[in-house]
Amino acid sequence: MEKESEKAFSWEIDNFSERNGEIRSDPFTSGGCEWRLCVHPKGKLVDDHLSLFLHAVNPVSLLPGWRRRASYCLVLLNHSGKELHRTVEERRLFCAEVEGRGSHRMLPLTKLQEEGFLEYNKLTIEVYIKVVKIVNEGNLTGNEMVDFRGFHVLNRQAVSVSNIFAQHPDVAVDIRSSIREVKTAYMNLLLGLVETLDKAPQSLSESELTNAESELSELTEAGFKLDWLRLKLEEVSLKRKKAASSPRVSLFECIDFLVKRFFLSCFSEH
Repeated sequence: MEKESEKAFSWEIDNFSERNGEIRSDPFTSGGCEWRLCVHPKGKLVDDHLSLFLHAVNPVSLLPGWRRRASYCLVLLNHSGKELHRTVEERRLFCAEVEGRGSHRMLPLTKLQEEGFLEYNKLTIEVYIKVVKIVNEGNLTGNEMVDFRGFHVLNRQAVSVSNIFAQHPDVAVDIRSSIREVKTAYMNLLLGLVETLDKAPQSLSESELTNAESELSELTEAGFKLDWLRLKLEEVSLKRKKAASSPRVSLFECIDFLVKRFFLSCFSEH
């Protein structure tokens, strides 16, 4: 029988409801690797949930090529030890490019704010870990494929994909295709579209915006929920039109102005 994850660390945080920003635990060791917990009491990328992550932090191990697969479970408890929330045990890959795993939506803030939910305004976090094996410690190129919620993406794309799902959890719940290659192609299209719309509006050509509209329609037809990206496209298009319609002074007008100013200065001296 496979050995279950064991409790590796317990961390009690005082005055929890008054905390803001990221709080980091002291490093701890499990399975020959150093870890730490990072909690965002008011959420990371979201503002209605507590966010919690497990990070691998050994600076020697986190060279390009470091990869380790581990099963982990995160548990939230009150001061008396009553379990408030427990995550499903997951087996995930930790590497230099994606050294942290966890959830942006660990627990609703409304739950934490309920009277009597947190005793003495203290929160305890326990982490259970089992390191399965070291996958590779050679040099990675960033072109290795990793699985993220059913999408096979390049290792170097994992953080970008993770951010999209964190900000828009339902982005792919209705996607129609289950074919891996098709889903991969769609995700690459989505990442490219997000990258395009992050550029300065005035740097985009009319053809780029037309292509963006076409790609957005294709992804929407495939089942992606992209209202947020359509709003972004409309905003970028509007800013580009405003920039294009703003009055510009031609080179000849500049020269004419300078010549007139020169002659006026000459006459004023005499």
